[in-house]
Amino acid sequence: MTDLAPAARAELIRLWDGAQDAAHDLGHIDRVWANAKAIMSDEPRVDAQALQMAVIFHDAVNLAKDAPDRAMASTLSARAAGDWLAGQGWGADRIALVVHAIEAHSFSAAIAPRTAEARVLQDADRLEALGAIGLARMFAVTGAMGGTLFHATDPLGQHRPLDDRAFALDHLEVKLFGLAQTMQTPTGRAMAEERSEWMFSFRARLLREIGGATTFF
Repeated sequence: MTDLAPAARAELIRLWDGAQDAAHDLGHIDRVWANAKAIMSDEPRVDAQALQMAVIFHDAVNLAKDAPDRAMASTLSARAAGDWLAGQGWGADRIALVVHAIEAHSFSAAIAPRTAEARVLQDADRLEALGAIGLARMFAVTGAMGGTLFHATDPLGQHRPLDDRAFALDHLEVKLFGLAQTMQTPTGRAMAEERSEWMFSFRARLLREIGGATTFF
């Protein structure tokens, strides 16, 4: 990590002000950075330090999944990052790289990534929603919103509307199984496809364990 990273992390902790979120903590930041380092070789023109700052601050303002202004979280996070980097003497052009990457990483904001940094951050963050860690975060978020693991009699939503706020398992069909097709980089897409296949296997195993795979399918 660069010399600025510890100070940036300290600022992130200050901005969070003790807020607890199992899906958006320092571990999440570290994993997104690890993903970004694995992906950034696909983007030879990436500004690695700007990308790192975008990773650190991308969830600086974290609004609840069911908050009405949820789509504004990335804009507010980008603003916080830009203000802090300006105070560190960064120029407007490099700050703009960080700001756009943060704004575009959000699924709910629906902003197309226009730069190498934005493409890498978007992929790196979306990988956190997939695979084993994605499932762990999915169940944590639904539980925090008062939802349950799955619908007791129709876990696949074959005879009811899907509702991923009420039932965690619904989130696989509502959002997660489609993420691999949204990836911006070849490496990110390959990683996403592998993690998605694992989640399909997990769901099949879960259905067997709860005693009705033949009924559900």
